[in-house]
Amino acid sequence: MTRYILSGFLIFLSGYCLGQDYTLFTKTILSFYTSPAEAEKQWTALAEAQQIPFTTGDSVAFLYRGEANTVAWMGDFNGWGYDKKFKNKGSRIPGTTLWLLKTSFPADARLDYKIVVNETNWLLDPVNPHQQWSGVGGGSPNSELRMPQWKPETITQFSEGIPHGKLTKDILINSEQLGYQATYSIYTPPGYTAANMVYPVLYVTDGYEYIHEQMGNMPAILDNLIHARKIKPVIVVFIDHREPVNRSNNRRMQELAMNERYRSFVTTELIPKVEKLYPISKDPKERAIMGTSMGGLTAAYFAFSKPELFGMAGIQSPAFWFKPEIYTLCDNPASPLVKIFLTTGTINDTQEGAEKMKTILNRNTCQYQFKEVHQGHSWGNWRDLTDDILIYFFPAN
Repeated sequence: MTRYILSGFLIFLSGYCLGQDYTLFTKTILSFYTSPAEAEKQWTALAEAQQIPFTTGDSVAFLYRGEANTVAWMGDFNGWGYDKKFKNKGSRIPGTTLWLLKTSFPADARLDYKIVVNETNWLLDPVNPHQQWSGVGGGSPNSELRMPQWKPETITQFSEGIPHGKLTKDILINSEQLGYQATYSIYTPPGYTAANMVYPVLYVTDGYEYIHEQMGNMPAILDNLIHARKIKPVIVVFIDHREPVNRSNNRRMQELAMNERYRSFVTTELIPKVEKLYPISKDPKERAIMGTSMGGLTAAYFAFSKPELFGMAGIQSPAFWFKPEIYTLCDNPASPLVKIFLTTGTINDTQEGAEKMKTILNRNTCQYQFKEVHQGHSWGNWRDLTDDILIYFFPAN
């Protein structure tokens, strides 16, 4: 039986790797099938070298060791189970408790995943040290697949020894428009002074997650970019959608669904309050709105419905599918000039909707940049692109 498995695997690998040098990858995978002892030896070597998942070029081998009836991998690559076409079930290596899944992704992909044992037990990969937090309201960790050409950017990480801005958290505001209380946090840049200065401003939805060190980590990114003189000093308002007295109640799905009352809250209550407290420019060319997923939808909605207030919109992995009427709103060739940075992942993210919006942006008067990355609907994706958006909106003089 082992001989037939091995011969089939040889045919598969030789066909798959045609045209590229995958000698080491092929040799490593085949070594798992020579004998149980050799398989265990190879597993130990890869685990100690922190090379699980094992990658070369665009190929990856997911590996798991443990007694099980079934082992599968769930993640961005199969839409966390929604993409039934992706073959995510591993096979047991004969004579061992080792399980393997061989597949391929772009060589610069970065993807979140978990291991599912016996169809119900969801696990972080026990031998993969890399993790990425995702979700809303604080999220939770996933294991992280880093393909060979993807590298973490230091600009997204906290830096010691440089000036840091001040983050004033959880400021309460009573909203007549919404009929309830909300909270927000304010970032002021290093060297902030209210005397003889006027700062550009960025309003950020899902503010708690953008602040979170394991998710958006935007304060650190702002500090790094300002220190490197890649952006001018900017004030950032992080809007929190969690109910102040019950943080488990996240109201984002209602607030960010092209909600006119929520737009009125931001434009007639929050902005005036912030502008009374801080020396912020009232020029729409220096006021931006930014968000991801439903927040990306809202960023587009705010900018194209209120261009006299928001001259810039950072739109990350936008949930345009949730409110398709956003396309009609944005499809106005005579609309005032708005500066847009639109991003999406290519792997079970919002690529189709983002590319449709890109076609619309080509027809109107807005100025825009569009960027796709080989990632999924994940905070790893959005954090990686935050610096690009900030540099585009607030370049240093």
